[in-house]
Amino acid sequence: MSEPVSIPKSLTDTIAENRTAILDRIARAAKQANRDPAHIHLTAVSKVQPDARVAAMLAANQKSFGENRVQEAHTRWGETFADQRAALELRLIGPLQTNKAVAACELFDVIETLDREKLARALVKAFDKTGHTPDLFVQVNTGEEPQKAGVLPHELDGFITTLRTGYDLHPAGLMCIPPAQFPNGPNTGQAPGPHFALLKKLAERNGLNQLSMGMSGDFETAVLFGATHVRVGSALFGERIPA
Repeated sequence: MSEPVSIPKSLTDTIAENRTAILDRIARAAKQANRDPAHIHLTAVSKVQPDARVAAMLAANQKSFGENRVQEAHTRWGETFADQRAALELRLIGPLQTNKAVAACELFDVIETLDREKLARALVKAFDKTGHTPDLFVQVNTGEEPQKAGVLPHELDGFITTLRTGYDLHPAGLMCIPPAQFPNGPNTGQAPGPHFALLKKLAERNGLNQLSMGMSGDFETAVLFGATHVRVGSALFGERIPA
């Protein structure tokens, strides 16, 4: 097992303060929407963050973490922080290749990026092989961006039906990443709200009640539109350290 990660006290204090501030903002947004803050879950996006920051977040009693890559997540949670893994919820929030389906099922509690039938087939086989059945979210490409993964909105109903009837897979919810907003760029003025509203509408139409939407820059808006899970990285951990 790896040696314990050293955490400077200043980092511990900063991370704890950041987490408290984010939870307070979630609670205020929930109150504005007449929602119970207890029904909104914070996922700390730990991808590419240094281990010291992750250790500080663990010390702040954060229990849910989001990772982008299976191998990097295995190194972190299967080795560095293996002694704490059992008490945590790990969520895969990045693209999943079919050849990593078994490893993903062994490690993660939730896979948020199911977006194609080929992956559904691989997950069914992985469930059978590992005996582990992570909860599944279907990723929806609400902006219909060609470079982005996710099921197109007009194809979602059919995809959900195929999962349920063809593979006996029953997704827990939907996930989306709205188009990035670049100043003076092609998506200028494309606010995330309509994308969150669309995801909620699609979820309701398919009998799903969990919505993973909202990141550091827009999680409060996501809460107003019904998010049950928000994925926050830089606002919790601080900006990423360049490689």
